[in-house]
Amino acid sequence: MTPQLEIKDLHVQVEGKEIIKGINLTIHAGEIHAIMGPNGSGKSTLANTLAGHPRYTVTQGDILYKGASILEWGPDERAQKGIFLAFQYPMAIPGVTVANFLRTALNAKRKATSANGEAKAISIPEFRKLLLKQMQLLKLDASFATRYLNDGFSGGEKKRVEILQMAVLNPELAILDETDSGLDIDALRIVAEGVNTLMNPNLGILLITHYQRILNYIKPHFIHVLMNGQMAISGGPELALQLEEKGYDWIVESNK
Repeated sequence: MTPQLEIKDLHVQVEGKEIIKGINLTIHAGEIHAIMGPNGSGKSTLANTLAGHPRYTVTQGDILYKGASILEWGPDERAQKGIFLAFQYPMAIPGVTVANFLRTALNAKRKATSANGEAKAISIPEFRKLLLKQMQLLKLDASFATRYLNDGFSGGEKKRVEILQMAVLNPELAILDETDSGLDIDALRIVAEGVNTLMNPNLGILLITHYQRILNYIKPHFIHVLMNGQMAISGGPELALQLEEKGYDWIVESNK
């Protein structure tokens, strides 16, 4: 079976400095992979590179999505073809409502993935029904649909709206970049429940986190530790418990 994501010997530079130094990773549909690591290890660089941020330059290696290289795809093409990034720091867009933003994004994806590029736009009543269903799933009040995107939202509200986007767009590869950062325990639980509900056999998830606590709610199949731009160690769910207990120093020592 062709993996949803295959990273091959990936090297990435930011403003001339190499941050990612030869990463290999394979994610199949139906799998959740967590990447952990100390600050500055390259976790967010990896997430932004996968999403196609122009600031990040791939100097070696390849990224395959469902068997096709995406290095020449722009961020919009990656998103339209089913790659989703939940931002660590979602931006506010005053003047654009949550509902209008999501309907526009969904219609762009439908058009890009249709056979002739002329898919019919989703009707407003049909979209409203879809949106309300997903908002109830994430315990978001219906009034959020008419609010400006992330404008005046709390940290927890912003992260829940990110997962709402994921629910509406229905991606095949979701990259969650430190979705747990800035969340209290109640908001974390609600966001995690939303992710778990959206998980399905056609979806692969790359969950990037600094702390073990989100892994109490979202159970990964595999855990990888990124240090100094390289995969230092990989294992099963038990690896997160070792990191919680011992920190990262023992990995540094074992790799010397």
